[in-house]
Amino acid sequence: MSTDSISTWHPVARSAELRPGANIVAGFAEGQELALWRSAGGAAQAWENRCPHRSVRFTLGQVVEDRLSCAYHGWQYDAGSGQCAGIPAHPGMPVPRNVCAKVFRAAEASGMLWVNLTPAAPPSPPPDDAVPAGWSFCRTLCVRAGAAGARDALAARGFTADAPSPALRGALGHVEAAALVLDAQPHLAFIHLWTPAAPGSDAMKTLHIAARALRGEIELRQQAA
Repeated sequence: MSTDSISTWHPVARSAELRPGANIVAGFAEGQELALWRSAGGAAQAWENRCPHRSVRFTLGQVVEDRLSCAYHGWQYDAGSGQCAGIPAHPGMPVPRNVCAKVFRAAEASGMLWVNLTPAAPPSPPPDDAVPAGWSFCRTLCVRAGAAGARDALAARGFTADAPSPALRGALGHVEAAALVLDAQPHLAFIHLWTPAAPGSDAMKTLHIAARALRGEIELRQQAA
């Protein structure tokens, strides 16, 4: 897999955060606001967070089986295609075929939901070995700094990348960890941390403390820049 193919995939959220036919999670990638959800059939979805009818955020709506329903007028859109499929307030009205939500490619690998924003031909799939099998999720750091600054701070802590994997591997507080950095917005990055440490263990607690210190360090650097 080429580095260019990997760079088109963004680790936007943990797969476990999306429940089939249930919640809608807000996400970002390169400034694009996303509505992340899972159809009742289990397929992960990543849509522009905007209903094409009146531009209301989809994250205010609800999942209805395999459709996403807008909170404003209840218009429903099919999973996969984003095509308008129903207008509950006017059941006898023909569904407008030119109304369609903007849908991005979504794929799951390494315990994460990955999103691709490019409209070109389907790229290679996201890496299924970015996080070693059996590792536990630690936390997601929301950092008020760009993704480049987050990666630089991790590199200063000794984190390195094993090409072509997008994960940075190293240690925080002497606890082994893998970091997946998301370019959310120009001055906002998310760092998803995974570790072989067991949930609730002293090592996991140490990693949480070290992660908070890392966030403070990154944001201080950003303020000084």
